[in-house]
Amino acid sequence: MNTLMTHIVAGYPSMQESEQIALTMLESGVKYLEIQIPFSDPIADGATIMQANQDSLQNGTTPEDCFSLMNRLSMKTDTPLLFMTYFNIVHHYGVEEFCKRAQEVGCWGLIVPDIPMDEEEYDHYLELCKKYKLNAIQVISPITPEHRLKKIGEVASGFVYCVSRTGTTGARSDFNVSQLEYLENVRKHVSTPLATAFGLSNRKQIDQALKKADIAVVGSKIIKVYDEDNDMQNLSSFLSDLIQ
Repeated sequence: MNTLMTHIVAGYPSMQESEQIALTMLESGVKYLEIQIPFSDPIADGATIMQANQDSLQNGTTPEDCFSLMNRLSMKTDTPLLFMTYFNIVHHYGVEEFCKRAQEVGCWGLIVPDIPMDEEEYDHYLELCKKYKLNAIQVISPITPEHRLKKIGEVASGFVYCVSRTGTTGARSDFNVSQLEYLENVRKHVSTPLATAFGLSNRKQIDQALKKADIAVVGSKIIKVYDEDNDMQNLSSFLSDLIQ
């Protein structure tokens, strides 16, 4: 069975639908679920997820709504649930208060791709994640320098989130040799599990990615599948094809 992590944008297409999508994912057997708190400028996301962020914000989705969603889901599953968002959200909420609330609602880890890690002495993000028993997921790309990889290897918790391509997220047509070599290089510095995303959309790509990574992440494609007909059964079938 594949080790699959899936992604939802909380509040898209609506809060009720995003909760049902999340439950469908969990029932399908995904190993991790990433819940995105929508932000107005999601710089690491491609067009599909960016639009989902905008639609969710137009629906009035707030961080508190996302905490409530996490709480409801965490009471129904033992699957690790993660928040993904941007540092602006965390900073304005208050780093410690955000971490505290995340722990209270059953969050397993935080993915904040634009966190200013070099400002740890001011923000104390890693320290506070540790205090509240949250895995601070590190995000890296093919252009992450060697010295940075070594530092990440020292502080990594849960898993390391490897962007398989430079640029933003979104489905691609292949998973090439250079990406496998990139994961091999990361493995030299990181002992925690590796997750890879930003382009995976079918079983073939997932199988290729899992030759070097431990977790495959699918996000944009799931939004597109659901948007085609808003049919939860079709989404469940799609997920089953990815996992089995």
